[in-house]
Amino acid sequence: MPVLFVGHGSPMNVIEDSPFRREWTRYGAMFGSRWPKPKLILCISAHWITEGWWLTGMAQPKTIHDFGGFPQALFDQQYPAPGAPHWVQQVAQQLHQPSNGQAMGIDLQQWGLDHGCWGVLKPMFPEADIPVVQLSIDYHRPIADHFALGQQLRRFRDEGVLILASGNTVHNLRAMQRSAPINQAFDWTIQFDQWVAAQISAGDNESLVDFQQQGETAQLAHPSYDHYLPLLYAAGAAQADDTVEFFNEGYQLASMAMRSVVWN
Repeated sequence: MPVLFVGHGSPMNVIEDSPFRREWTRYGAMFGSRWPKPKLILCISAHWITEGWWLTGMAQPKTIHDFGGFPQALFDQQYPAPGAPHWVQQVAQQLHQPSNGQAMGIDLQQWGLDHGCWGVLKPMFPEADIPVVQLSIDYHRPIADHFALGQQLRRFRDEGVLILASGNTVHNLRAMQRSAPINQAFDWTIQFDQWVAAQISAGDNESLVDFQQQGETAQLAHPSYDHYLPLLYAAGAAQADDTVEFFNEGYQLASMAMRSVVWN
């Protein structure tokens, strides 16, 4: 299976006919033709931050509306994909939390599928018939640990698991401009997004771990880096001989880069 990193941007992309949503739909349609249909989707979303790492282990994960101030139509959205409890029980023992070697925790009731997950999956796989499991992010661990855990996920690609990470290569809510047209962006938005693309294009995925060496550009691109960390999981799960393909190479609200990546 390929590995995907998807820039999800505003939750409104789920219900509006944006060019980003249209590309999600187009790429989703490639599964079953260009690529096999996934047996399971393992999603790493910027919106599930925990202490330690956890996997959703419930049979029917709920749709979480983890946002505010949006139209009721967005809160009405549901994504009733099944979970995969038996798979999670096995995988939680196979994976080891970087730094301490502990097994993954299993969440049976607290979480579900947040908008970083279902907001992308609903346009891609509208039938909601593929089991979905979310993997949380321990934000307080060293940045290199996230890439290392992504490397552990690589093995599941051969088992029909689609690893899909959802965040943004640039994400600064403090600087966003609601009136900005699509693809208008700050210079630092473009600069950092292009730095990310250059590392990936060169096959130097591990250099993404050192993004803070980009100094002020990195600080502006990610005042907090919760939306950057999912990229490290996807980059870690990529193989050295994968080909790289970009899509949605654009910008939203001036301070979000929507770049998405396929490694295959």
